[in-house]
Amino acid sequence: MGNYYHHFQVTNLEQQKLRLEQLYQQQEENIARIHTLEVELTVEQLANIKAQELLKEAAEQKFEVKKQLAFYEKIMAPEKEAAGLFVENVNIVASKIPNQYHFQVTLVQQQLKRRYSKGYIELVFEGQESGKSVKLKLADVTKLNKNDLKFSFQYFQIINGEFTLPANFTPENVLVSAILTKSRWQKYAKKEKSVSWQINQ
Repeated sequence: MGNYYHHFQVTNLEQQKLRLEQLYQQQEENIARIHTLEVELTVEQLANIKAQELLKEAAEQKFEVKKQLAFYEKIMAPEKEAAGLFVENVNIVASKIPNQYHFQVTLVQQQLKRRYSKGYIELVFEGQESGKSVKLKLADVTKLNKNDLKFSFQYFQIINGEFTLPANFTPENVLVSAILTKSRWQKYAKKEKSVSWQINQ
């Protein structure tokens, strides 16, 4: 009887040990499966993020191409737009030096029979200083002279330079004037464009 009970205990222990080993193996398989699923999910998420980035990049490139096409269409097909010279774009970029900025002004001429447009530009910065409305002329905040701001072009021209605003001045708007000087070939004219102060990358 004792031998039988002992044999039963040994057999039962071996069965339990075998079952435990099976459970351990099943647990390892489940863990491995979970890890595989986590990796697959991570790869899928990364692929989805990459796809979204590519779609965004493609949309931005498409928008930029459309912008450039529209810009050159204005120049090369003036019959579709109002004739004359105008300020196409005003771009302000901050430098690494505090309160110092870089400006870029794009001028475009739209005429079927083009002569060279000649003149110069002026910039005025409108904003607040010590709680008061203030207008600062570019000449007061830059080392550029009038010759640096002259233009002479048939299709378009980009004028750029640097300026430094007072530390306590808060800019709100930029007023750009393109002034056509009177000559034998052109009448005096002043084309203006006002834009909100915005720092571009």
